[in-house]
Amino acid sequence: MKLLHKGKVKEVYAFGEDKLLFNFTDQISVFDKIIPTLVPKKGEALCRTAAYWFEETKALGLDTHFLGLQDNDKMLVKRLRIIHDSAQITPKTVSFFIPLEVVCRHYLAGSMHDRVKSGEATAEQLGFPKGHAPKYGEKLPRPHIEFTTKLEATDRLLSEGEALKLSGLTEAEFKDLKAAVLKIDERIARNAEARGLIHVDGKKEFGMNHERALMVVDTFGTPDEDRWWDKKLYENEGKTVELSKEMVRQHYRDIGYHEKLYAARKAGHVEPPIPALPDDVTRKVTALYVDLYERLTGKAW
Repeated sequence: MKLLHKGKVKEVYAFGEDKLLFNFTDQISVFDKIIPTLVPKKGEALCRTAAYWFEETKALGLDTHFLGLQDNDKMLVKRLRIIHDSAQITPKTVSFFIPLEVVCRHYLAGSMHDRVKSGEATAEQLGFPKGHAPKYGEKLPRPHIEFTTKLEATDRLLSEGEALKLSGLTEAEFKDLKAAVLKIDERIARNAEARGLIHVDGKKEFGMNHERALMVVDTFGTPDEDRWWDKKLYENEGKTVELSKEMVRQHYRDIGYHEKLYAARKAGHVEPPIPALPDDVTRKVTALYVDLYERLTGKAW
């Protein structure tokens, strides 16, 4: 096997001519920084959780690139072409990766909350009535889908028109993509709520298969790609308890690293190295990933 790409979380290997092997590592990253600490069981938890959602997606009648687990931390997937110049994607192009990241939000949280506070996004754009001041954690009146670039050096937020043009899809295919996102998220929310979780938001990626039908690719529905809250605490106490990689981000906010990092980036200075996770925090992160696997899938570790 040939290593094609080593990312922040997984390694991608060529497996024959038309398949890829994803190896999920125990690395963890935040703020585009790989933390110099391995989190035991993290790779396995991500791999097994992603496999579960691929099976759920197939049950919805949607195609995916998932072929099966090779080990508890490895999966085999179909290989698609990466076309960097989207102008080369025609209505007849098949077996290609759609160069978009699709984010669907169901509650006001994370970067969207920051954008509303700063005025970059408005409450009306999220479906709230004019003059409404939404609060962190508030359920959105309707799911909010947005798009960013995927093959550029830095992800860039796109308008829907820009996303359609960049995708290389027809208007009907683009509509089908958005419908698929909502269909998958309906299943995720139903399963998660039955197990005491709220699905807050998440990202997905897509391709077109050899028949130019939509195909769900990469991974989704995990603590890395999606945000989860405890349902009971949210409904009874109004608390948005993070059950995702967000708890790691919060650790670095609490120790002041996040502020120093972004100050350096804004000033164009050398970025400070990210500190290792303390042992007690590492143990908590391992426990979180294992617990979320069990809660999301309904399966014992």
